[in-house]
Amino acid sequence: MQYQTNSAPETEALGAKLAQKLRPGDIIAYTGDLGAGKTAFTRGLALGLGITERVTSPTFTIVNEYEGGRLPLFHFDLYRLGSSEELYDIGWEDYLARDGVCAVEWSEVAADVLESGVIRVDLRRGESDDQRVITIEGVEER
Repeated sequence: MQYQTNSAPETEALGAKLAQKLRPGDIIAYTGDLGAGKTAFTRGLALGLGITERVTSPTFTIVNEYEGGRLPLFHFDLYRLGSSEELYDIGWEDYLARDGVCAVEWSEVAADVLESGVIRVDLRRGESDDQRVITIEGVEER
């Protein structure tokens, strides 16, 4: 499905709507340009899961963990990783075993790990500065 949002709060609201359909172990693989709204979408996921902590980009920490909601949320940013092997080095399998939701920015870096069974969210800039075109695949059947 393709959506259009016209502000960061609208992007967050779309993330919150998706969160209602998430199950333990779900992986969300983000694609999109720098500044396209991946972290805003993740803030919405957190809100929709009932997480009240402040959600920030894990650019330098690689992963931020948020608990206290319906499901834990593990927010990854793979921008600084060179390969999927490095993802395993930081404990990818351990995060999967915790039955939370893994939201993965720059998922292209680990495309071989994130091939099937993932929810794909592509965020692109629209015609105006605040507009985003967001494509979500992998949850239609829920």
